Amino acid sequence: MVARAWIDPAYKTRLLENGSRAAEALGFEVPGLRLIVVENTPATHNVIVCTLCSCYPRMLLGLPPEWYKSRPYRSRVVREPRKVLAEFGTKVPAQAQIRVHDSNADMRYMVLPMRPAGTEGWDEARLAGLVTRDCLIGVAIPKIPKNPKPRKS
Repeated sequence: MVARAWIDPAYKTRLLENGSRAAEALGFEVPGLRLIVVENTPATHNVIVCTLCSCYPRMLLGLPPEWYKSRPYRSRVVREPRKVLAEFGTKVPAQAQIRVHDSNADMRYMVLPMRPAGTEGWDEARLAGLVTRDCLIGVAIPKIPKNPKPRKS
């Protein structure tokens, strides 16, 4: 979904307007839930949490990581998100706002990370390889590997 949004502006618009419908358009099932996709920009970094339990878009991301369900993450990311992100190795510029989104039983969030610079001309499959579960939660950003595998001709 992220890689498609990076290369298809019309799909990106649909994804941000209605994440559930956009997911279903690509064959992902989002039964009975409202999926809200929030976009990272140079001015805003988004991070997801469920402060009450561990509501998480399992249908898209699989099982949640242990840290996502932990009480320290659930409480600290709300109080000190910049510090928690730094502990994950994600440095958010001081001038950027950090928004913390709290999932619940009826609604799940997913982050649309910024496309990394230097990926112009990459196809959807190659871009998809940069997106991790942690990017979709907002505790990481997509990175180009230092020694990317050469493309097959």
